[in-house]
Amino acid sequence: MSSNETPEGARWLLLIHQLPAKPAYARVKIWRRLKGLGAVTAKNSVYALPANAETREDFAWLVREIAELGGEAFVCEALLVDGIGDAEVQALFDAARDEDYAEVSATARELATRHSGADLAAQAARLRKQLDEIVAIDFFGADGREPAEGLVSGLEAGLQKEEDIVTMTEAKAASGPLKNRVWVTRQGVQIDRIASAWLIRRFIDQAARFKFVPGTGYSAEPGELRFDMFEGEFTHRGDRCTFEVLLADAKLDDPALTAIGEIIHDIDLKDGKYGREEAAGVRSLVAGIASSHNDDTQRLDRGAVLLDDLYRSFAGKQGGK
Repeated sequence: MSSNETPEGARWLLLIHQLPAKPAYARVKIWRRLKGLGAVTAKNSVYALPANAETREDFAWLVREIAELGGEAFVCEALLVDGIGDAEVQALFDAARDEDYAEVSATARELATRHSGADLAAQAARLRKQLDEIVAIDFFGADGREPAEGLVSGLEAGLQKEEDIVTMTEAKAASGPLKNRVWVTRQGVQIDRIASAWLIRRFIDQAARFKFVPGTGYSAEPGELRFDMFEGEFTHRGDRCTFEVLLADAKLDDPALTAIGEIIHDIDLKDGKYGREEAAGVRSLVAGIASSHNDDTQRLDRGAVLLDDLYRSFAGKQGGK
């Protein structure tokens, strides 16, 4: 589910078309064009895009192509009134992009296992191009973007034989302590953002103030630090989630926090890297918090109670050894 909320009264473009049975390739050609534009199926032969100048032009050219193939098509601009709602249409876009991002992530993980190969750099470059093309049609900032970005960036960094990824974080950390800051993240917080905010306030910056913004198009103000969002100072790197990145950058060598980081990783990246048995239970509890509270501050507060208990549990096990 995307972190961005669709405003009520959003307008959509609907392409309604019909193609002849022959030539057979026409359907495949138009389907590929629709997929490339990022359109989703609203109903049979009815495809939707968010209404703006660029998408209007895209659909206008497609109507012309359909006509040249012997078909019929027209475009209308719609305001959804009954039946399917704006949020449901947005969910269709987010699901489609998350599927695309998952494919990129899987390829990046597979390529990362290859430590050499003459064509590895070329494959990584193609994967970056594929990712950029998906981002261009990710109209609402689907959740799969951050893991995919991190995995592709990590692959590129490995190819350059860098021991670590140089980020804006290091420059900011060198110029001043991570204290009394405004920490910015995407609206609609979920597991990685909830856990990262808890880690920040509990172990990094006890005076932290949190600000919630749209997932795309936000420019940080002076003194702000962004986490778990595109181009953020603290966000996914390689196959590490934001919580793990914060642990490493803040040099928090705490076995209990490491254990929590492994749980957050398994829930957020869904790759089963650590196989933590606690992940399913924590995932259900956080999903319950998210469904019960629309306000992001409330989600952080409720999540903090859960994570405090989890931390005490792991810390107690360590002390009992």
